[in-house]
Amino acid sequence: MKLGVEAALVRGELVAGDVGVDDGRIVAVGLSGGTRGRVAIPGFVDLQVNGYGGVDFLSASTEDYERAGEALLLAGVTAYQPTFITSAEATTVAAVRALPRAGRGPRVLGAHLEGPFLSPDRPGTHPLEHLRAPDVALLDRLLDAGAVTQMTLAPELPGADALVERLLQRGVAVSAGHTNATAGEADHAFDLGVGGVTHVFNAMRPFRSRDPGVAGAALTRAGVVIAMVVDGHHLADETVRLVWACAAGRTALVTDAIAAAGNGGNGGTFQLGDVEVEVGEGAAPMRGDGTLAGTVLTMIDAVRNLHALGVPFEQAVGAATEVPARFLGRADVGVLEPGASADVVVLDDRLEIQAVLCAGHGDVVARD
Repeated sequence: MKLGVEAALVRGELVAGDVGVDDGRIVAVGLSGGTRGRVAIPGFVDLQVNGYGGVDFLSASTEDYERAGEALLLAGVTAYQPTFITSAEATTVAAVRALPRAGRGPRVLGAHLEGPFLSPDRPGTHPLEHLRAPDVALLDRLLDAGAVTQMTLAPELPGADALVERLLQRGVAVSAGHTNATAGEADHAFDLGVGGVTHVFNAMRPFRSRDPGVAGAALTRAGVVIAMVVDGHHLADETVRLVWACAAGRTALVTDAIAAAGNGGNGGTFQLGDVEVEVGEGAAPMRGDGTLAGTVLTMIDAVRNLHALGVPFEQAVGAATEVPARFLGRADVGVLEPGASADVVVLDDRLEIQAVLCAGHGDVVARD
């Protein structure tokens, strides 16, 4: 079948013509025909999703994942990492074991463990009572529970080097976050193989003129992937532009979404792991003490927000597709080209989603 588009985003470039899909894969681009004003792009890849569609992933059942997956598709997400904030060991192990292995809907790439090896000086909304000093035996127990694909840790903690070494041995991408690391400590971690930073500028040592911290080190370090939340609350517009000026092509959009996201815009009280979070209309989710606690951001809105700040459309989409896939070393997601899985979002000229295909299933989501 043809998708009915006038162009497709292929490896960062718009290729004129329609897209052909057969048996769940892209078979051709640049075909004749198509509908003016519609463009096909790769399905979005979200590295950090705490919850969605009323579901908190830390306590999610198989049915919960199906419900959240349907809501994620509506925002164009075809692959994602359920993200588990710091909690008791038994709770985290159970959550990793509960990850769905297959099924219809967005691909679950594996778990992103945000903790428990985080700085007590930069916990954000993570419960202090569950933070732990680096412990390789504990790390092994968490990894043995199931498919863990990313861990966020504070690299300056004594013993963190051993964690990084073990994570890389086991094929887990490592990101620095919730950290008080200096620039020197961050550079040491990057030398060891830490490949990114989690929600840059949030829950990390502030940038100062003579003490640039982990953010300054990451922004000036080629190859380090910068995960960024562009929801209008976590970062000022000028900060987003600064990050992009330093790290275009290696910045990954993440939503850091919680259960309130993709929930029809309804506010109220939601769970983020063990934490109770209040969501008001037009406001960022917050813990009772005013600490930011995730977002209600959708990935399509993150792309729109970044594009609205002057980032070219092709590059804004790349930050939600190719860059996060590259961070995880995944060549099978975040791309649209012949031979690739047909994980595709069709947009109109207002950047509204018209259709989403997940492995070629056009009936998963359709808007017209």
